[in-house]
Amino acid sequence: MLVIASESINKVISNLKFSVVFAREIILLSILFEVLIILLFEISSPRFLGITFTIIIFDFIILFFIGRKRKKEIEEIKSVIRSIRKNILHSEEEIKLSKSLIDLEGNIKAMFRRTQKDLAAMQKLAQARSDFLGYVSHELRTPIFTIQGYLETLLNGAIDNPNVNRKFLEKTLTHSNNLNSLLNDLIDISMIESGLMSLSFRFFNLNNFLQNIVNEIKSLTQLKNIELLLSDFDKEIEIYGDKEKLTQVLNNLLSNAIKYTEKGKIEILVLEKNKTVTISVKDTGIGIPENEIDRIFERFYRTERDRSSTIPGTGLGLSIVKHILEAHNSAIEVKSILNVGSEFSFKLKRD
Repeated sequence: MLVIASESINKVISNLKFSVVFAREIILLSILFEVLIILLFEISSPRFLGITFTIIIFDFIILFFIGRKRKKEIEEIKSVIRSIRKNILHSEEEIKLSKSLIDLEGNIKAMFRRTQKDLAAMQKLAQARSDFLGYVSHELRTPIFTIQGYLETLLNGAIDNPNVNRKFLEKTLTHSNNLNSLLNDLIDISMIESGLMSLSFRFFNLNNFLQNIVNEIKSLTQLKNIELLLSDFDKEIEIYGDKEKLTQVLNNLLSNAIKYTEKGKIEILVLEKNKTVTISVKDTGIGIPENEIDRIFERFYRTERDRSSTIPGTGLGLSIVKHILEAHNSAIEVKSILNVGSEFSFKLKRD
C-alpha cells in the first residue's frame, strides 16, 4: 500500500516538475482573479481563506494536467529523436507525433531527411576515398614494379649486354615518365577536389592561345601521320578564363585524340556566338561505346578497349578537364560513334 502511495506521489511530483515553467503565469492569473473577487464582492476572512485554498488546489490541478500533457509530448519527442540517432527509423513516414505537435513533426521529418542525405553523402565519400586509395595504390604499383624489374635485371648482368641494356633503360625511362604523369595528375585532381585550385581569370586572345597549343602538339600528330587542323574564325576574339588551366584542358583533349586516332585527322573547331565561343576537339579515332560515355569523366575510369590494350593513361585526364571547366561555369559535352570518331566541346565567355 505504501509502495503504491509512494509511486503515486512520485508520479504527481514528476508531472508537476514538467509544468514548473508555467507556474509563474498560472499563479499570477490566480492572484489577479482573487483580487478581482475581493474588489467586486464583500468577503469575510473565513470565506477569503476558503477561496484562497480553493484557488491553490485548482492551480495544482491545472499544473498537474499541464505537466502530464507536456511530459507525454516531451517523451514522444525524445523517443523519435532516440530512434533517429540509433538508426531505427528507415523512413520519415515512421515519424509520428500527436496532433498538438504536428508542426514539430514536420520539422523533425525535415531534419531526418537532411540527416539521411548527409549520411548517404558520407557513405559515398568514404567509398570514394576507399576506391581512390585502391586505384592509386594499383596505378603506382604497376610502374614502380616494372621499373624495379628492369633495374634488377640490369644489375644482375644485363647492363653488360649491348643487345638489351639500352632497350631496358629506355623502357625504364618510359615508365618513369608515366609515373611522373600519374603523380602530376594526382596532385591536380587532389588540388581541384579539395578546393585549393587557384584560378586567374582574364580576357586573352583565342587565336594566339590555340596557335600556341597547335605548335606544341603538332610534332606528336606528325609522328602518327595524323592531320591536325584549326578552323577559321575571327582572329580578334578574346575569351575569358584561366589561360593556364584551359591550356591543360586542350592538351588533355588533344592528347586523348592523338592516342585513340590511328589515321585521319584531328580538328580544333571554333563556333562563334554573341556572348560565347564553343571550342571542339574532333577526331576520326576509335570512338567510345555509347554505354560508357557517361562514365569516362570518372576518376581512373578507362573504357573496356583501354583496359584490353596497351594504350597508356592514368584515367584522370578527363576528370581534370571536367572539374576545370566546371570552375569556369562550363561543361564538357561528348558526341561519339564507335569506329568513326569523337567530338568533345565546351563553351567559354567571350568579349
